[in-house]
Amino acid sequence: MTRPGFLEGTLVALAASLAAGALFATLSLALPAIPALRWVVALVAFGYLIYLLGRSGAKVGRVSAVLAWALVSGIALALHLPLPTFVLLHTGMAWLVRSLYFHGGLVAALADLGLILLGLAGAVWAQTQSGSLFLAVWSLMLVQALFALIPADLRRGGVAEPPDPDDAFERAHRGAEAALRRMHSA
Repeated sequence: MTRPGFLEGTLVALAASLAAGALFATLSLALPAIPALRWVVALVAFGYLIYLLGRSGAKVGRVSAVLAWALVSGIALALHLPLPTFVLLHTGMAWLVRSLYFHGGLVAALADLGLILLGLAGAVWAQTQSGSLFLAVWSLMLVQALFALIPADLRRGGVAEPPDPDDAFERAHRGAEAALRRMHSA
């Protein structure tokens, strides 16, 4: 797993903020403001999903994650959910993907949930103070960049204990991985 750094997260925040502004300006030419904002949220969130999956280095579950995200987002768009609910749904999906692909324990996932909620509070504050979509997305995503600083498993300080090579489960696990490698190379 390749965890992104905070600096990379700030660049992602900038890209997401610029994309949100450009998408809203474009979509608001053809749609009323609220439906345009729903599409902006869905598209920016989908871009963030693709970024997360690409950075995770995981080979398993990527297609399922994209399909599940598209299904949930599509249903939410079709149901015309209120905008706050729509935003909560998409940030919740981002949290779920980060928890599954980047965190090794419940404590780390809960710390990440705290970042999601803090970012949402920052986005609401920025939006009410400035009325700027750019600043709202920037505030949300800048706080999300901090997720890179959460250790994979907070209970062990992010340091994994080396597996016991004599453990029966570890021997079976190594055997299964070797069999998968042989099947994959065949």
